[in-house]
Amino acid sequence: FSEWCEDRSRSLTFEIKTGKGQVEELKAAIAQDVSTIGALGAKVEKLAGDLSVDDADLKAATGIRAKESTDFAAEEKELVEVVGTLQRAIGILERELRKGGASMAQLKNAGTLTQALAVLVQGSMLSTADSSRLASLVQSSSDDEDAPPGAPAAAAYKGQSGGIVEVLSDLLEKAEDQLEGARKKETQDLHAFEMLKQSLTDEIKFGDKEMKASQQNIAAAAEKKAGAEGDLGVTSKDLESDTTALGDMHRECMTKAED
Repeated sequence: FSEWCEDRSRSLTFEIKTGKGQVEELKAAIAQDVSTIGALGAKVEKLAGDLSVDDADLKAATGIRAKESTDFAAEEKELVEVVGTLQRAIGILERELRKGGASMAQLKNAGTLTQALAVLVQGSMLSTADSSRLASLVQSSSDDEDAPPGAPAAAAYKGQSGGIVEVLSDLLEKAEDQLEGARKKETQDLHAFEMLKQSLTDEIKFGDKEMKASQQNIAAAAEKKAGAEGDLGVTSKDLESDTTALGDMHRECMTKAED
């Protein structure tokens, strides 16, 4: 019986030692999984915030670009119409100047652009709509030049060399420059938007990929942690059982030895 006590004690002691080692390993593994889940959770939270900002920036940039595009389309349409009106008026005037006649005599006697345009309309050489547009253009040009009080209006073209054709040619050049500038700016704005859109789209795509990978890793760590917790429960129970058995065996062997 003494020999059995020694063998049994040795066996239980080994199992208890092994069990304690397994318990420590499982606790360490569980702690590592908890740390991993926490770190990945923080990463997912940051990624969610970054993605929200990128989405908002892309939406805002798209809205601004849409407005820029609409504003450009309206400006381009107006400038194209202005250029067309000026080209038609200059062509008519140059043709009539070459022909001469009563209409040209009236034009030369006109003291203002408004009077000159009225002559062209009366002679069916210019439409009322084109006449009104040209008068507005010249007035606008005069206002833009910020002439001092009392200075002659741009519409009083008679004193300028070349007369009405020169006034309209100058306006045509300005309108064409403005149209070219607007188109150049639209090209630059569109390019800038496309670059920003590509950058934000790439960031969102990469962020989504990182988010999914992190969420998958969280799920894997949680599954691993649950398994380790299950194993810890079983191992701890076995350890408790072995410890109790060793104590009972010692008492039994001591009793037998005293007998």
